[in-house]
Amino acid sequence: MKYRTLGRTGIQVSEIGLGCEHLQGLGEEEVFAVVDEAIRCGVNLLDVFMSEPNVRTNIGKALQGRRSRVLLQGHLCSAWLDGQYSRDRNLDNCKFFFEDFMERLGTDYVDIGMLHFVDTEEDFRSVFETEIIRYALDLKEKGVIRALGMSSHSPVIAARAVETGLIDVLLFSLNPAYDLLPESASVDDLFTPESYRVDGLNGIHPARDRLYRLCEGQGTAITVMKALAAGVLLNAETSPFGVALTPAQCIHYALTRPAVASVLPGCSTPAEVRRSVAYEEASEQERDYSVVLSQMPKYSMRGKCMYCNHCLPCPAHIDIAQVNKYLDLAQAGAQAPDTVRAHYGALEQHASDCIRCGSCERNCPFDVPVRSRMQTAQELFGL
Repeated sequence: MKYRTLGRTGIQVSEIGLGCEHLQGLGEEEVFAVVDEAIRCGVNLLDVFMSEPNVRTNIGKALQGRRSRVLLQGHLCSAWLDGQYSRDRNLDNCKFFFEDFMERLGTDYVDIGMLHFVDTEEDFRSVFETEIIRYALDLKEKGVIRALGMSSHSPVIAARAVETGLIDVLLFSLNPAYDLLPESASVDDLFTPESYRVDGLNGIHPARDRLYRLCEGQGTAITVMKALAAGVLLNAETSPFGVALTPAQCIHYALTRPAVASVLPGCSTPAEVRRSVAYEEASEQERDYSVVLSQMPKYSMRGKCMYCNHCLPCPAHIDIAQVNKYLDLAQAGAQAPDTVRAHYGALEQHASDCIRCGSCERNCPFDVPVRSRMQTAQELFGL
């Protein structure tokens, strides 16, 4: 298992995590088997948004004696009312169910306290303009939560939250199909085939592209939900691309977006855990999503770097994808240009090392004008 730094928090997270939503309804032994397999495979990040008491208790039992080996994303404003899950912005309920979370999971702290499901303007106001945000910040100040996060499916609302400077981690629905959709798409649109059967779906929507770059510039880490689009992308009949992608391709797509630290597939069996972490042993060819995306007319990314590194090998040993990423961040007006410059400066080779041989452009499946971008990067960064 490989580990990545969780943005500005400095926390090290496994790049494959575990979404625990499919553990709800399973027995204690079944939950233990999934959590045990995840830990055995090196997974250290678990997202637990569910408010149902039994699943919380069962996960807590599975973590007994090894809480220190995992990082928990626990959600604020996820409640269990009238025998069912509810998103609730009532402060008293928020406090009660967050304390219930810690008690049932057998912990006195939560690594990432997630403001749960903030998708609309109303959601935003009910969290960021009320006592909810003050409660969350107080938990962070006291060390009850180590980092403050938020989950969202809306790139516009997520960007607003990131721009407050308060959000350390964003749990966001991210995959190549969702990246097609406009900022007006609701969470329900993500699961409607008709959403993808319209004209004009041409590459990553600017709102989503901007969000990922904003997070990178702010040091806000992204943890990914719905990387497989609830299985839609794994079936040629349901995939908007008309061809099935593999789990490895979907995971690799997410992990190559700016600011992404970890992908958290939902698993209900040890076999599903192994299928997810098999990504770590997959070859570059097996991970290669560009084979599919570069051939899809509705997903035309002509001229845009997808950070897939198919341009390599470079005779000058330049990490072309990283140079392009920092150039994109700088040109997009990232919120921390000094940080972007520092990251660029730390590269072993820079754009100025380019010998203009053109081998990268011959290799690139998206026809990126690499040589001219290297020249632009050299002029912008002075290296």
